[in-house]
Amino acid sequence: MQLTGLHHVTAVSADAAGNHAFYTGVLGMRLVKRTVNQDDVSGYHLFYADEAASPGSDLTFFEWPVPQEQRGGDSVVRTALRVGSAEALAYWQRRFNELGVTHGVVTVRDGRPTLDFEDPEGQRLALIDDGGAGDAHPWDRSPVPRPYQIRGLGPVTLCVTGLDKLDAVLTKVMDMRMTRSYADPALGEVRVYEMGVGGPAAELHAVERPELERSVQGAGAVHHVAFRTPDPAQYHAWTQRLDALRVPNSGEVDRFYFRSLYFREPNGILFEIATDGPGFATDEPADRLGERLALPPFLEGRRAEIEAGLKPLPTA
Repeated sequence: MQLTGLHHVTAVSADAAGNHAFYTGVLGMRLVKRTVNQDDVSGYHLFYADEAASPGSDLTFFEWPVPQEQRGGDSVVRTALRVGSAEALAYWQRRFNELGVTHGVVTVRDGRPTLDFEDPEGQRLALIDDGGAGDAHPWDRSPVPRPYQIRGLGPVTLCVTGLDKLDAVLTKVMDMRMTRSYADPALGEVRVYEMGVGGPAAELHAVERPELERSVQGAGAVHHVAFRTPDPAQYHAWTQRLDALRVPNSGEVDRFYFRSLYFREPNGILFEIATDGPGFATDEPADRLGERLALPPFLEGRRAEIEAGLKPLPTA
């Protein structure tokens, strides 16, 4: 029983229309599911991914009318997205220049060429060169040429006030392994934890900054990080493991497109363990994903009410 990598990262946006325009129009990702937060149906929950809506490629957003994040510790401070080559990074640097996207310069971090950037609400992101390893599922309708498209999630970086406490959860509860560390000029000494076969799609990076005030979530912040488990049997086993270790958790939650299990690591960052299936094509054709409001069966009877409370988004 082992987590196989990152499943998705869910962040916060106060501007669904602007968020949609950036992630589809600028980053060229595919909107694979437009739905609502199942615990708060007043706002969208938007899922962006690759053409196949692959687990591990999802960057998702809750739409909440909240102020911008107050940055600080005990939070996710960077979400990386993978591209396949140095040429892709050069393309993205030119594209960001042309489109006025806030960004840095290509630099080497942890041995990988990396380009930091932010979305219009201050979401801290990075593109990393993964060398083109593994499968890729480019989207034919993306404004970004196929060789340069985003391939999926890369390492997620946490900044915590108590790294030893986080380490205990990652290694003793979640069965990750600490494999190396590197110096980040902006953050300090960063530890790298791997799961599954490792590699950039299966890494969590962590740095300790006890002097920082705790962050206050808002627009531009990450809400939670989700990790992949391949099937229901292992998902149930994770529930049993958390219970046996007396880790407070949500219990099993059926999100219809996947099954979830939530808990907080000791510094307060929300983690989720999520199944790879059944997937986003459960309730709409694979070639029409994200074109209409999709609701899980338990919310379908409230469709008219829910749609009335949402602002329209483009249909593709």
